[in-house]
Amino acid sequence: MIACDLGSNTLRIVEIDCVSKKKLNTYEKIVRTAKDLHRTHMICESSQNAIFEALEEASRLFDFKAEPCVCVTTQAMRVAHNALPILEEIKRRFGLNFKIISGETEAYLTSLAIEYALKREGLNEKTYVLFDLGGGSTEFVFCKNGKKVTQSFPFGIVSVAEQYKDNIEQNVTHVVESIETFLKDIPLIQKNYLQLVTTAGTPTTVAAFLEGLDYAHYDASVVNGKVLHVNDFEKAYQQLSSLNEADAERYTGTNRRDLVVVGILIVKAIMKKLGFVHCVVIDDGLREGVALAHCDASSKEKEILIHQNKRHLGHMLQEV
Repeated sequence: MIACDLGSNTLRIVEIDCVSKKKLNTYEKIVRTAKDLHRTHMICESSQNAIFEALEEASRLFDFKAEPCVCVTTQAMRVAHNALPILEEIKRRFGLNFKIISGETEAYLTSLAIEYALKREGLNEKTYVLFDLGGGSTEFVFCKNGKKVTQSFPFGIVSVAEQYKDNIEQNVTHVVESIETFLKDIPLIQKNYLQLVTTAGTPTTVAAFLEGLDYAHYDASVVNGKVLHVNDFEKAYQQLSSLNEADAERYTGTNRRDLVVVGILIVKAIMKKLGFVHCVVIDDGLREGVALAHCDASSKEKEILIHQNKRHLGHMLQEV
C-alpha cells in the first residue's frame, strides 16, 4: 500500500508491503507548503505549483491507481483558507484523496512509526518522549509503558524562520516556552521517560551531515538510531552557518539551509526545555505511521480508510 504525507514543508510518500512491513519505495520533495502562510493565510501559488510538480513526479514512481492509497495532510492545510480547493485539485489531477488530520492524530500516527523503528533498531519502544519538528507544527508524545499523552503546537521551522528574521535565538526560546503549560502536567520527565526521540528533516539532516552524507546521498539506515548530543547540534549549526551557499545546498538541499539552521535552534531549545542532553534520531515518521495503521487494520477498516466514505480518517486511525 501507499501512504502520502503532505506536510508544511515536505511531501513524503512510502510504499510498503503490509505482510513484511518492508519499504518497497520512498519519495521525498521539499514543497514548502507553509511559505508565507503566517502572513497571507493562504497556500501561495509557488507552493501549489511545487506540490503539483512533486505529485506529478511521484506519479511516475508509484502506481496510485492500482495500489490502495491513504493520504494525509497537516498544519499548513489545517489553517490555510484555500486548503479545500487545492486538495480538490489534487484529487482531480492525481486521484489522491488527501484528508486534513488534527495535530493529535498526527502525533499518534507518528508514534506508531517511531515505536516500530525503535523496536527495529533494538531500542525500548514502550517508554520515550518524542518530538516531531515539522514545517508548521511540532508534535509531542510522552509514552510510558505504552500509555501516551500527545500534544501539537503551532510552530515549526517554516513558520519560525519566516516570522522571526532578527534576534532569532531569543525568539526561538520564546516560541518554545509555549509548551511550558503542557509540561507542567508531565512530572519527572527525565526519570520517567528514559529517552528522547526526534524525527523530521532537521535532526535527520544533522545526523547525516555529521556522518559526512550530503543531501543527494542521504541514507536513512545510517541515520536511524543515531544518538546525538545537544553539542552535536551546536557543531552542525556553526558549520552549516559558515558554509558558502553552494556547499550548504550540497548538505541541506536547495533553498533549505535557512530552515535547517532555524530548526537546529528549535531542537536545542526543546532539548533544554525537556532536560535531555541526548536524543535518538529516527527517519521514520507520519507517512510510515499511516502505512502501518492501514496495514494493521482489518479488511473492512481498510476499505473505510481508502474510500473515506464512512468516518473521518483521524478518528478511524486512532482506533486501529
